[in-house]
Amino acid sequence: MAELLVERFENMPPQLRVAARFVLDHPKDVALMSMREQAHQAGVSHSTMMRLARWLGLDGYEDMRSLYARALRETAAGGPARQGVEKEGASGFSTAGVVADSIAAQISSLGEYGSAMQFVAAADLVARSSNLFGLGLRSACPVASHFVQVMSFLAGNGRKVTLVGDMAGQGLDALRLAGDGDVLLAVGMAPYDRTTIEVARQAARQRVGVVAITDSSVSPLTRIAQETIIVTSSSQSFFRSMAPAFAAVEILAALTATRSEANAAERVRQSEEQLAAFGIYWKPPR
Repeated sequence: MAELLVERFENMPPQLRVAARFVLDHPKDVALMSMREQAHQAGVSHSTMMRLARWLGLDGYEDMRSLYARALRETAAGGPARQGVEKEGASGFSTAGVVADSIAAQISSLGEYGSAMQFVAAADLVARSSNLFGLGLRSACPVASHFVQVMSFLAGNGRKVTLVGDMAGQGLDALRLAGDGDVLLAVGMAPYDRTTIEVARQAARQRVGVVAITDSSVSPLTRIAQETIIVTSSSQSFFRSMAPAFAAVEILAALTATRSEANAAERVRQSEEQLAAFGIYWKPPR
């Protein structure tokens, strides 16, 4: 069902797109919540949810719920399914505990089979790259910066690792000479930064391999990228969470290191020694 939603997403009317994105991004909620509650959460009318089901060739929305409920039961066959985080006060959880538990669950889900395969494919592409670029603007900028920082420890043999964009990175013109064999990691969550999408699209035109870390299978970055890692940015707090994206970068870097021809541990040790020699790290007074 998810594959069909993605396939037909671009041709859907605007309101159906909103409903379809909710279904794609919240499969457990589709299985567990009433249609009206789902419509409320998605910000559409309940009739829109029914039209979405018919658009997919189903008789009604209950058929959609049944399909997702069955998938949830199959996923949980080896143990109890996680039903979500209890709200503050339900069992005495503090706000900090609720938010921390939610983030932990999101990061833990990155180890599930589907996500793991995304990481493996992306790491294979990154490991083969001639040069690496990290692109992320606004809240995604620190994530891209972390990728560049970590991957710079593996740089060598002429490979450059460059942060693209504003906020302490080189300008977007850093990609001007990038081409076949180079790889761009583009990070973007809804609402998507227009410049990130346009730069990633231009990089792909230049035959740069694009790896996306984004929040939905119907994100505009997904349609551009050669490989995509889907993370969630939803949060139990008032703000979007970037913690899963940071975790994704570290998983990607670790997998890339295992695929690198160089001795990753030795490269990291040499880099640390160089930085220490330049006086980068603080030392206690003698």
